[in-house]
Amino acid sequence: MSVPYSTDDAGHPAPSDGLSQSVGPNGPLLLQDHFLIQKMAHFNRERVPERVVHAKGGGAFGEMEITEDVSQYTKADLFQKGKKTPLLIRFSTVAGELGSADTARDPRGFSLKFYTEHGNYDLVGNNTPIFFIRDPSKFSDFIHSQKRRADNQLRDHNMQWDFWTLNPESAHQVSFLMTDRGTPKTWRHMHGFGSHTFLWYNADGEKFWVKYHFKTDQGVENLTADEAKAMEGQDPDAHRRDLWQAIERGDYPSWTVKVQIMPFDDAVNYRVNPFDLTKVWPHADYPEITIGKFTLNRNPSNYFAEIEQAAFEPSNLVPGIGGSPDKMLQGRLFSYPDTHRYRIGPNYLQLPVNQPKVETRSYNFDGPMAYANNADPVYAPNTMGGAVSANELYEGESYHVSGEIMRSAYELHKEDDDFSQARALWEKVLSDSERANMVSNIVGHASAPEVTGDMKKRVVEYWTNVHPDLGAGVAKGLGVES
Repeated sequence: MSVPYSTDDAGHPAPSDGLSQSVGPNGPLLLQDHFLIQKMAHFNRERVPERVVHAKGGGAFGEMEITEDVSQYTKADLFQKGKKTPLLIRFSTVAGELGSADTARDPRGFSLKFYTEHGNYDLVGNNTPIFFIRDPSKFSDFIHSQKRRADNQLRDHNMQWDFWTLNPESAHQVSFLMTDRGTPKTWRHMHGFGSHTFLWYNADGEKFWVKYHFKTDQGVENLTADEAKAMEGQDPDAHRRDLWQAIERGDYPSWTVKVQIMPFDDAVNYRVNPFDLTKVWPHADYPEITIGKFTLNRNPSNYFAEIEQAAFEPSNLVPGIGGSPDKMLQGRLFSYPDTHRYRIGPNYLQLPVNQPKVETRSYNFDGPMAYANNADPVYAPNTMGGAVSANELYEGESYHVSGEIMRSAYELHKEDDDFSQARALWEKVLSDSERANMVSNIVGHASAPEVTGDMKKRVVEYWTNVHPDLGAGVAKGLGVES
């Protein structure tokens, strides 16, 4: 029996189920890729009114101070030595709905909005430095596998393992998820990461690639699977409550801001693809550089107005910072602001929590809920004294790309594969007790009644590819002959 081809919503045969159209294997994505745009745009409109992803969360306000000189790497105002910038942070779980438990096994969103002198700068990250997939065309499919079935509206571990085992690029992130890092004790006791690779450029136009790391000053603390499950019943809002109470009593949480810097030309021949979101840059090659600290010191006065309506978008970039050929980042540059236009409305940036602290002089106007009504002229160019663009502020952000338009996976670098970094986590990072807990967590998750015998065999194969000892432990726990 032949398998029918997939289509878009208008019935056109799908050109690919998992690859976006790019300029060459490693270049940026194209707006003309209608199939990708339709998938992302439809996905962004699946739920009303809560977020499709990262629905359950909480946050607070604070300030970042830069203590080291990194002007040789970026001219971005907020990263100049001595600069203090107000910020908003939102923590969240990824897959659960608005009423889900804070302590569920899930990555944690770690999103930052900096109110800079050149407009808002947003970093949309997680508490892990990597992600499950490397192409945005797979994102809605991945999230669907974590959500609820179409027939019975129940979450289904079998379809989660189905997606993960068919996409071995997920192994690194799933390894993190199945350790106790998948159930942090509180938001205050976990690291945060920008995850993506970004471009930094200095006043002379020199370019660098950068990754952000936010290391908790409270120390990393996690819950075991049993502790997390018990907390779900005791207090499903445990993380939201903990952050609020800590700030109310003056126990202000803080994180040390670190970056990894890669010279621009190193990216071409680096041993792993530096733009692949399923990979980290080994610290032996590009060590972390401490540049400052941020502290949270104010709770929201109205949760809905200041947290639920907060709109984070990686397309909010300021002079001195740019995007990269990271395909997941390229997709999110479109997807995040498009989500906000749908969920909150086209004038979401006029809400106080999203409004930049500097004057805006945009030629966008009208639309639902517009209250910052622009005066004439409302078009550019004009001869009526209207504002003009500041092209010179962005000098240095451009770089050359070329290649044939295609749908392709990234070109492999010499040490690119899906399992070696997950294997390094198992061998070199986790303690004996953490490895034992990881096996137990995997076995518990894959022992759900809906997980089939054939799927359990695929789960064992998946983890055996990470490490034979890990695979053997999972096989034993699942009762699968290895």
